[in-house]
Amino acid sequence: MYYVYLIKSIGDNTTYTGYSNDIKRRLIEHNLGKVNYTNKHKPYKLIYYEAYLSEKDARRREINLKKKGGQRDFLKENIGDSLTI
Repeated sequence: MYYVYLIKSIGDNTTYTGYSNDIKRRLIEHNLGKVNYTNKHKPYKLIYYEAYLSEKDARRREINLKKKGGQRDFLKENIGDSLTI
């Protein structure tokens, strides 16, 4: 399985979207500061994920969420309460 995930910084409420085949390991890496892009905003909590059988599908979804504002806005509308917690 491959996962597209959204994590949120507990400290400053920034969010990050990524994909991985091991979501638990990836969250640990974010929280240990092993990911340059998220290192300054740790710690993080997982607030949303989607599962895919195909790595290609997961990667495509991640890119669409990052680059196409409408899809990210749609996701934010559907998980709005989780983003404000």
